[in-house]
Amino acid sequence: MYNKLVRTEVMRNLGKEVGKFISSYLTPVEKIWQPTDFLPDPSGENFKYEVEELQSYAQEMGYDLFVTLIGDCITEEALPSYESWIMGIDGIDQENRSGWSQWVRSWTAEENRHGDLLNKYLYLCGRVNMREIEITTQYLIQDGFDLGTSMDPYRNFVYTSFQETATNISHRRVGTLAKQSGNTKLAKMCAVIAADEARHAKAYKHFVTRIFELDPSEMMLAFEDMMKKKIVMPAHLMRESGQKAGELWSHFSDAAQRAMVYTGQDYINILSELLNDWKIEHIDGLTEQAQKAQEYLMKLPTRLQRITDRLATPDLQYQFKWVKS
Repeated sequence: MYNKLVRTEVMRNLGKEVGKFISSYLTPVEKIWQPTDFLPDPSGENFKYEVEELQSYAQEMGYDLFVTLIGDCITEEALPSYESWIMGIDGIDQENRSGWSQWVRSWTAEENRHGDLLNKYLYLCGRVNMREIEITTQYLIQDGFDLGTSMDPYRNFVYTSFQETATNISHRRVGTLAKQSGNTKLAKMCAVIAADEARHAKAYKHFVTRIFELDPSEMMLAFEDMMKKKIVMPAHLMRESGQKAGELWSHFSDAAQRAMVYTGQDYINILSELLNDWKIEHIDGLTEQAQKAQEYLMKLPTRLQRITDRLATPDLQYQFKWVKS
């Protein structure tokens, strides 16, 4: 069990730097892109042509890649759950309009544009059963999630560092694959979302770096605990109509793996990146327990690699209700 008082004090000290965090890692509202910058303009003369072009490219996308795009959209649309969770972290005062609560609100405002853009794209593309997508989204928000972090800021920032990096990879890969087929407009949409996620990942990784400077042993133990539990994606309770919570997740992750958008190898690579970014091997002044955690973490990528090399992705494609037959 972690020491809540110590965590709160560390968060209070870091909270004094939030203004700098916002200016370094988030973009002012007046300067950042908005969804309409990339979507057909209903008032424009070329609206019909642009929608037809969008629909043509959407029809040509491979099934697994298209399903992954939809799942990425649904994951982004469940943003209300993520904001409410982070707002409850120890050390974040929701009633304070400055400090950590301002970071969460500003981060949420940037993230909100991602689901908005992809949702409108899917609505226009003509290949989806939009009602089924909306049902999955509502269920995902309703069902919530369990990240294994409790309200511990240390564990939550490990999670967000990992998850923001993972979403960057997923959006970037979908964009790259779309571009290869000539779908440059979708590629641009995915690219700008991926760029946002990369900035957000840098921010959360910086938060963890600062915590390692202030409370290295407890931060090390929190990192170890999260990796022992394994990082679950925020949409792990995803389901379709008529299903139980979580019943759809394995099918979606299999599709992402087959499409080479997000794979087990990516999980290992992200872990290795975090170990390097946080200079885990070189952190000293640790308690005996934290030293053991450090050793465990440094050996973990090799252990996971042996497991991943033996795994095979199912070839069978699940028929998602999201996609029109």
